[in-house]
Amino acid sequence: MGEGKYMEQDSECRNKIKGQLVDFQWKLGMAVSSDSCRSLRYPYVAVMLKVADHSGQVKSKSFEMTVPQFQNFYRQFKEIAAVIETV
Repeated sequence: MGEGKYMEQDSECRNKIKGQLVDFQWKLGMAVSSDSCRSLRYPYVAVMLKVADHSGQVKSKSFEMTVPQFQNFYRQFKEIAAVIETV
């Protein structure tokens, strides 16, 4: 495969990128009660992402995860970082 073809494919891949992570914030919370449960005691992780689209407009996305979900999320990011270091 010629170098020109490789550069063309690389450019196509970059154009498919939907956004760039600008900020990542998290906090550990504890739900202690709700309208349906008096004694909940439920830990969770709240995550807020700021993502810039291709035009530079930044949008916020937020969601909550259980602690085990967050631990899995963290492990996956560590795996991604390890792969990136080999590139």
